[in-house]
Amino acid sequence: MARKSKYQNSDEQQEKRYKKKWIFAKYIRLSKEDEEIKDESNSVISQNKILDEYISRNQNLDEEYVVYDTYVDDGYSGTDFDRPDFQRLLEDMKAGKFNTIIIKDLSRLGRNYIEAGNYIEQIFPLFKIRFVSISEDIDSYRKPTSVNNVLVPFKNLMNDEYCRDISNKILLANNARKRSGQYLGSFPLYGYIKDPKDKYKLIVDDYPASVIRLIFQKFIEGKGKSVIAKELNDMGVLSPTGYKQTVLKNKYVNASNYTGQYIWSGSTISNILKNEMYLGHLIQGKKRMVSYKIHKQIDVPKEEWIVVKNTHEPIIDEETFNKAQDIMSRDTRIKNDGTGKVSKFAGYIKCADCKRAMQKKNTNNKYQTYYYYVCSTYRKISNAKCTKHTIRTDKLEKAVLKAIQIQIDLVIEKEQILNEINKTSHRNLINSGLEQRADVKKKEKEKYIALKKSLYEDWKMGYITQEEYLEYKSSYDNDILKCDENLMILEQERKKYSEQISGDNEWIQKFKAKQNITELTREVITEFIDCIYVHEGGNVTVKFKFQDEYERILEYIKENETKNLKVVNM
Repeated sequence: MARKSKYQNSDEQQEKRYKKKWIFAKYIRLSKEDEEIKDESNSVISQNKILDEYISRNQNLDEEYVVYDTYVDDGYSGTDFDRPDFQRLLEDMKAGKFNTIIIKDLSRLGRNYIEAGNYIEQIFPLFKIRFVSISEDIDSYRKPTSVNNVLVPFKNLMNDEYCRDISNKILLANNARKRSGQYLGSFPLYGYIKDPKDKYKLIVDDYPASVIRLIFQKFIEGKGKSVIAKELNDMGVLSPTGYKQTVLKNKYVNASNYTGQYIWSGSTISNILKNEMYLGHLIQGKKRMVSYKIHKQIDVPKEEWIVVKNTHEPIIDEETFNKAQDIMSRDTRIKNDGTGKVSKFAGYIKCADCKRAMQKKNTNNKYQTYYYYVCSTYRKISNAKCTKHTIRTDKLEKAVLKAIQIQIDLVIEKEQILNEINKTSHRNLINSGLEQRADVKKKEKEKYIALKKSLYEDWKMGYITQEEYLEYKSSYDNDILKCDENLMILEQERKKYSEQISGDNEWIQKFKAKQNITELTREVITEFIDCIYVHEGGNVTVKFKFQDEYERILEYIKENETKNLKVVNM
């Protein structure tokens, strides 16, 4: 075999020394929108195949092509560049690990035309990166002018416009789904799971539902929110985040769970107590993105939430829920006696003159400790603004208990008369107020339907633009939906009153259930009493929650003994 001359070896070494080596970083992106429209050409597998074929087909004797890594952002929008693998690509680029970035087309890089242009024209050249986009035949090394071609910013602008358009369409479609009662959240509310037969419907998850009922029960009985949280932690009950991650195996992330520990907190209890979805109502649209480019979420005003009534089985009945809301709206503080319970009268006792809350204090003598209430204005602001209005707790309990006992006796004595009068009153209400309100809403709905029908013709005739047509149509759809919701509520009220006509009054039954009451508890106070007013000198005025019912009925029977029932200091 003939030996190569030293000149031949020298030529081969020279060729090898000057052979250009391109180290490729393949970048692939697939958004949720691409998945929804079933675009197979943009799938991760398809993109990867196109990139590999290009690399294999285009290398020549003067160049060596090597793939350093493949960077994939699956399920990420192109409207911003805060994507995990794109950020990793930038870090590796800065570290000099590759010198070429290749993509299938410009939309894979991003759909924000300003940012995409900045990367292509400024950042990549700064780091001496060769940039290749296959579909647009862009190659900053082989065809330097292709990067500066006027079609590049135009194509980026078209990609940006496409993203804006598809974002608006998806938003409109999702809002329509929400208004029809479909649940679109990624993870169901604690206490529910998605129906295996219908992923847009919620069904009760028995174990967490029992925990939620326990929370409401403890709160109404007088336990504070932080105390309830501690008791659940002591019992070993997993927090909502812990339950979703460890039991349901959801890929759920709670940004506020910094420690990674599955513990209950007072704020978690508060959120559960306030959530109307536990009544069986679907509430969505509480947050929205700033724009299709800025993916930061902002709070939406409550009046703009999308609320659909009675879409799933309730965990908490309306009466229990309303009790909890009433208690939360009051100034309630935990007793410092180590029980973790709220003071019996907390949130319910006020000064009869200045209407400010009374403060609970104590005093000691040789034999025992006495507790009493005093006007907070007198004690904390100025004794020139109000007087003491002081009353001992034991005397207050006796007075309030006596007021309730008298009220119960009166209701039982006049039960038959009260029921008959109430039936007549409800009939009048159904025949007048409810029906009139329903007629107004029906006419309002018909008006919006007519306006919606005329919109299409206005658009076709060129009186309004397509964007205006879609905006007005969405507005009218929302107005029609609100009318339907109001009509449904009015019909529910009509049915409720019809049921009451055929039966006894609910509030009368509540009083009858306590006719043998001998002890005043926090639960009894929250059940029957709206407010307790303490007068200077120790007299007490008890205002009951059913005061309006009393007064309406007492107008019929012309008796006034139950109005603002006063009990003299015991």
